[in-house]
Amino acid sequence: MSTTTRTEAIRAAVATKPRAVSIDAAAVFTGDLYGQNVFDLSKMQRRLSKDTYKALKKTIETGSQLDMTIADEVAAAMKAWAIEKGATHFAHVFFPLTGLTAEKHDSFLVPAGGGTAVAEFSGKALIQGEPDASSFPSGGIRATFEARGYTAWDVTSPAYIFQGPNGATLCIPTAFVSWTGEALDKKTPLLRSMQALDKQAQRILKLFGHKEISMVTATAGPEQEYFLIDENLFYLRPDLYINDRTLFGAPPARGQEFEDHYFGAIPERVLGFMMEVDNECYKLGIPIKTRHNEVAPAQYEIAPVFESANIAADHNQLVGTILKRVAKKHGLVAILNEKPFQGVNGSGKHVNFSLGNKTQGNLLDPGDTPHDNAQFLVFCAAVIRAVSIHSRFLRACVASASNDHRLGANEAPPAIISIFLGEQLNAIFEQIKAGGAKTSKGKGTLRVGVDILPPLAKDTGDRNRTSPFAFTGNRFEFRAVGSGQSIAGPLVALNTIVADSLEYIASKLEGKKGAALNDAIQDVLQEIIKEHGKVVFNGDGYSEAWHKEAAKRGLPNLKTSVDALPALLDKVSVEVFVKHGVFSERELESRYEIYVETYVKTVKSELNSAIEIAKTLIVPAANKHIVRLGETLAAQKAAGVKGDATALKKASALVASLQKGIAELETLREKFSGDATAQAKHALKVRAAQSKVRADADALEAEVADDIWPLPTYGELLFIK
Repeated sequence: MSTTTRTEAIRAAVATKPRAVSIDAAAVFTGDLYGQNVFDLSKMQRRLSKDTYKALKKTIETGSQLDMTIADEVAAAMKAWAIEKGATHFAHVFFPLTGLTAEKHDSFLVPAGGGTAVAEFSGKALIQGEPDASSFPSGGIRATFEARGYTAWDVTSPAYIFQGPNGATLCIPTAFVSWTGEALDKKTPLLRSMQALDKQAQRILKLFGHKEISMVTATAGPEQEYFLIDENLFYLRPDLYINDRTLFGAPPARGQEFEDHYFGAIPERVLGFMMEVDNECYKLGIPIKTRHNEVAPAQYEIAPVFESANIAADHNQLVGTILKRVAKKHGLVAILNEKPFQGVNGSGKHVNFSLGNKTQGNLLDPGDTPHDNAQFLVFCAAVIRAVSIHSRFLRACVASASNDHRLGANEAPPAIISIFLGEQLNAIFEQIKAGGAKTSKGKGTLRVGVDILPPLAKDTGDRNRTSPFAFTGNRFEFRAVGSGQSIAGPLVALNTIVADSLEYIASKLEGKKGAALNDAIQDVLQEIIKEHGKVVFNGDGYSEAWHKEAAKRGLPNLKTSVDALPALLDKVSVEVFVKHGVFSERELESRYEIYVETYVKTVKSELNSAIEIAKTLIVPAANKHIVRLGETLAAQKAAGVKGDATALKKASALVASLQKGIAELETLREKFSGDATAQAKHALKVRAAQSKVRADADALEAEVADDIWPLPTYGELLFIK
């Protein structure tokens, strides 16, 4: 290649040396880092009076109402701790319906007269803030002139110090509501749904004779997938730095077909990045457990252990921030988009979901003999019923313009929401359906035929990578969630629909004892599996046969966000969310409006980028190539040599087709009209036309001389570190 901006970027990428991790693991035990920047219970206990600490702990562990009289003491202790850690400002951190994190920083310093200032942080400032509510998406809840909104301290998610190269900020997790009390964020409905789940789960536990029952909490452990790209190459791709995904790009000569990247040796530069990410997460009390190469080249995963769903959602937002921040230090860019590269695996955020408490443990743990574990079977059946009734809503809560490209392709689950139970549980529920479960398959021992290798404990069933909602031993894994999405929405949905099914079961069982209770449990389990067993599927979710079978069973296949998002307003789901106090009908309508508008805005942004890149970069490069081919043919003719015009004709035809496609895109761009729903339907036409333009551009990439092509290729983006 001749010297071009692109080749200079490649040279810079190759020359980049792995950056040393800021903390020497040989000198500092990483366990000592854990939670050092979190104002957790241990720090509260040391800094607060006994009564104040006891009151705070009670609210956190039991969900009881917060005693507001302790706010000033907590604020004073929090301020002192934060200043010791170098903080100069505090911020109420909240999660608006952009799906991103929002924060407004206020200084601790207050003028004291005489040219002096003192540090102040009152209980009132801790408890409540007032950001502009009309500047965030509200779906009609707030008009432009109705700006008042409030942030409210979430005591159950601990405050933390976020350190930067030029200072530190005390960050306080908060809920965000309008002046009318309606939720404008992700956290408020999540807290409401956890309260609903606790209430109904406790009803079930009381039926099983438990006297001491602590608060039941949904737990989550999101497996975060992401791509890492060298920033020298990233910033030569306008589609990537504007839209977070490529709109053009021919397949590389080699992709992921060798299956050599998954769990492969981590490149030294990437490993340095991962180590620093881990350390930053540990400081913030984020329990990171796993890091590894994912299936696609340049794709990786980070995963924590289980936490309370509310804290897990907050921590996952932080993980996204940390990934991007640390990547920049290492000359990399972290991409959380669901499908940044066509033809290779997209990125998900597999949300492992369970529920339990301190007194009864994990309520989705089947134990050694699940056929005898009636309590587990009841909670498991509640999940089956919930997913069956509200599968459309679950599909809607993972709908986005970017996730549409991922679902159903390259190891992502299909858009059909079904449950994988595994061999053991499936057999048990089939027995229940037939009259009663009497046996369950036990765990076996796997011997691999090598004497020096130990016998391995064999699980009761295999795993299913094609299922969007799979039971994986003591939890369900919701695999349809996209890598760039907040996990709060799916958790709100799961908590609420499971709570509703638990209420249904509790109402069937309450008032019965002894043998009558056992008979009633068998009856309700049998009823649920007969009516809702259609959602259980243990086979290949990618197969065409399953799509046909799912249609016969009446399972919805909502392939696009335009198909899926109206399910947010399904009567059956709206009634459940309103009944349990998680959403009002207006709040659900607002979310439908926001998500449809976001879909349209995403398509419009990608459309504008595609037109600009095609017109100003790809067509000029192709024309330059055509001129060069023409000059070569003319020179050959002058020399008496018969040239081959095949390449010239092919390139010319592709450019003509590309320019026709660009003109069609420009026409379609002018035809967005009507409300958000109408525009979303039009967006489907735009995407189809854009695919044709991409096909021509990608074909040209394979024809145009390498020294002329202006954009870093897939091979360069995915394989150069």
